[in-house]
Amino acid sequence: MAAAADTPRRALLAGASGLIGRALLGQLLADDRYEHVDVVARRPLVGEETRHPKLTVKSGDMAALVADGPIADDAYIALGTTIGVAGSQAAFRAVDLDLVVAIARAARAAGTRRLGVVSALGADPASRVFYNRVKGEMEAALRALGYETLAIARPSLLAGDRAALGQPVRRGEVWAARLLGPVMRLVPAGVRPIEASAVAAALRAALGAGEPGVRILTSAAMQR
Repeated sequence: MAAAADTPRRALLAGASGLIGRALLGQLLADDRYEHVDVVARRPLVGEETRHPKLTVKSGDMAALVADGPIADDAYIALGTTIGVAGSQAAFRAVDLDLVVAIARAARAAGTRRLGVVSALGADPASRVFYNRVKGEMEAALRALGYETLAIARPSLLAGDRAALGQPVRRGEVWAARLLGPVMRLVPAGVRPIEASAVAAALRAALGAGEPGVRILTSAAMQR
């Protein structure tokens, strides 16, 4: 059943310190459909938004914080790292698969019905590429949790200022922007770097519609 557009909702956000998560936080706080936004984070969140009257921020064991409530109508998970930043494949998997699924499972068990999650272009549980395989396994695990609505964003390289958020700069994103910049209009939309705000807006729109089922949001669709 589609969600009633005029029914106030509560949102849960995990990953508010990243490019997409920060964009999502601002959009959720400005969205009149949400009367409250709960953020769970590994570390305390800083910034002007933290003083917003609609916002509650809790830091620590994110899955445990979600399980303790309150119950969200819509959950957004924008967690992600790289093998370089994490330090190993095992550490990367612990964040991009295990932690994402643990949070989603806790939210579903608490009663959350709609989930929006950030995955990646090329996600495939059968992929020979470790990064893509982990993302695909994450998607498969989320599909099995029984959410009424599951929106999966598969962005290509992200465009945005990670340094301004205190995040390590990802060299692949920097080089892609430099190399593709002069010919960006000729690059297919499906692989063109995408603004984090566009990914956030697409996830928010997908959950806002409340249509049941699984929806895959590609970079091409999110840049229209």
